Amino acid sequence: MFRGFFNFLLFSSIYIALVALLMVWETEEILGLALDKNTYFGFVFFSTICSYNFHWYLTPGSEKYSERILWGQRQRRLQLMGCFIGLMGAAWYGLQLIHHWLPLSGAVLLTFLYSAPKVPHATFRWLKKIAIGKTIFLAFVWMYVTTLLPYLIADTAKVTFLDAAFLSIYRFFIIYAICILFDHRDREEDRAEGIRSLITSLEEPHLNKLYYASLIIAALFAIALAPVLPLFVLFSLLAAVAVVWSVKNYAQTHHSDYVYYFQLDGLMAFSALIHLLWRLAGGI
Repeated sequence: MFRGFFNFLLFSSIYIALVALLMVWETEEILGLALDKNTYFGFVFFSTICSYNFHWYLTPGSEKYSERILWGQRQRRLQLMGCFIGLMGAAWYGLQLIHHWLPLSGAVLLTFLYSAPKVPHATFRWLKKIAIGKTIFLAFVWMYVTTLLPYLIADTAKVTFLDAAFLSIYRFFIIYAICILFDHRDREEDRAEGIRSLITSLEEPHLNKLYYASLIIAALFAIALAPVLPLFVLFSLLAAVAVVWSVKNYAQTHHSDYVYYFQLDGLMAFSALIHLLWRLAGGI
């Protein structure tokens, strides 16, 4: 019973939507944003539910090591329901943010384009052939929605745009490193399906350099935020980099969906979780 409920939270994309909310919360805290929090949180939560269920509904995939694929094959109606509920919720909250239509439209378009190559229509299939930057694209979408977009639509912020840019770059590169691990696991399937990406093109030594270089850049931009961050918040950002640095070998030898969609996806919000626990403890 517990495993069934856990699978539901994980594979229905409720879990990843909560990860996104935690990341947005951390952005609001770090940048000191005056933001319509409940409305934006609702928009991000339901948009994530919609986009991920849409993506997985269109993903036949391989059953080689995918508990998620097997779950999705049994729950096709639930995935469609997730798309519909997510779409309705995102539309409801999105209409309340309509005065920010331009930056929000960018988020919607970018999110759709990531899954567009999976749409079974010739109009979109050709995107597979030019998707060499899909890992960069996905990392940018996550960074934009959880970091840059909240800053762009906030009424005020306690920090400068340069500080917001530093946090955005930090987020991009740590997410990009995590995405590299996903693409490394799936690269044989991607090659078989004709999906081109930087990860499928690079040999292992170059891929390792890209992975660790991304994390070094993330750490440098976290340190660049030191003048505007409490020490413990800076520690949380650097701790996340250290953990992602350390999990590479484990992730490449353990292909379970629970490792990837629970542990690795959760690492995107690892610093936010530490930050939240710090706040709940009274900020000591």
